[in-house]
Amino acid sequence: MGGFFGVVAKQPCISDLFFGVDYHSHLGTYRGGMVTREESGIFHRSIHNIQNSYFRTKFEESLPKFLGTAGIGVISDTDAQPIVVNSHLGRFAIVTVAKVNNLSELEQDCLSKNQQFTELSSGSTNITELIALLITQGRSFEDGIQNVFKKVKGSCSMLLLTEQGIIAARDFYGRTPIVIGKKDGARAVAFESHSFANLNYETEYFLAPGEVCLVSADGYKQLLVPNNKNQICSFLWIYYGYPTTEYEHLNVENARYQFGYNMGIHDDVEADYVSAIPDSGIGMALGYAKGRGIPYQRGITKYTPTWSRSFMPTNQSVREHVAKMKLLPNRTLLEGKRIVFCDDSIVRGTQLRDNVKKLYEYGAKEVHIRISCPPLLYGCKFINFSASKTEMELIGLRVIEELEGGKVQHIERYIDDTTKEYANMVELIRRRVGVDTLKFNSLKNIASSIGMKKCDICTHCFDGSSYGDK
Repeated sequence: MGGFFGVVAKQPCISDLFFGVDYHSHLGTYRGGMVTREESGIFHRSIHNIQNSYFRTKFEESLPKFLGTAGIGVISDTDAQPIVVNSHLGRFAIVTVAKVNNLSELEQDCLSKNQQFTELSSGSTNITELIALLITQGRSFEDGIQNVFKKVKGSCSMLLLTEQGIIAARDFYGRTPIVIGKKDGARAVAFESHSFANLNYETEYFLAPGEVCLVSADGYKQLLVPNNKNQICSFLWIYYGYPTTEYEHLNVENARYQFGYNMGIHDDVEADYVSAIPDSGIGMALGYAKGRGIPYQRGITKYTPTWSRSFMPTNQSVREHVAKMKLLPNRTLLEGKRIVFCDDSIVRGTQLRDNVKKLYEYGAKEVHIRISCPPLLYGCKFINFSASKTEMELIGLRVIEELEGGKVQHIERYIDDTTKEYANMVELIRRRVGVDTLKFNSLKNIASSIGMKKCDICTHCFDGSSYGDK
């Protein structure tokens, strides 16, 4: 997916910018970039490939070159950014977290207006450059950002570094978040609020869907009023978000705890203890243990020094290798035990199947899997969740195809967790991953555990719902 961070200060900003961007490293692994602006209008920019090393190691030696009191940076899973643009609106830099489903259509739109694409080092159109060109079609930054909201099918949140400060624009339906932090003489703008803590910023304001604000060292002012519909991605709480961050004032770890607690109080499985598939399953497992009234232990631990999140590599065999290597089962705690393992989701099922096989090989007597979200039945159109090339990589759809005699049909029957079709689907998934029992959380519990109305969170990957099909 990716994440960004920006700073506007009354003193050099590079230290806060560097560490703030680094605190978003869990969100992506493709490119990392930063740009600062001097009062004279000079921009200083660097972009590095971070697929095989950490963000910090790529930028530490070059930090003295980033002069200026304002800057923005990004961890990106899509394209090389930031980019710097000179236009009739003035010179500005831009970073985005975006998914553009109508890329070809918008390319032609720009070309028909005699605009050109120059950021083609990867061989394809740079999404951030496309967004910048759509902005420069406007009479002002506000008009240009409205043009983006109007034309992009998918989602787009962005930061623009301008002469006036940082313009922060949250996706029109709020699918991805933006939060402003403050301290004496400075303001920061971030994707994730946990990035503020060690930099001494306090959370000041969460932008609403479609809201655009101009941020300076002294504060912020609204440039565009919010949209009245919110569709923030529920997977931010389920999987993506760092445990200590907040979206819409709602804490990630607390939501994960509630996912587990709400499942635990209604479950009847007998087990010796609860464990997690780390890391995003830990909060859920703690809540489940409390709700079910059985102990929590770490039957599996994650080897953190070198292994990243396994969904990020685009090659399936690499993903499976990463998933295998990063998780270490504890034979002493597994032998002869009945264990409930909590995990965030099942996408393809291959990683869970391989992990479960290892648990039995290490002596587990029974393995019971509890998943913090419902089955995934639709591909994500909005934030690049998973690296699936086709929806049919989803184990839920493959199972439905089998149950429906070779066709994917009647999906609505499999969404409803009270139907026999749903029960048959879960049972077949259970057999595929090879566990004693398998249960998924319900849509109702997702919304109540997060603390929002169902209509205000995006649950498209579970039930195919979305606003405006954008």
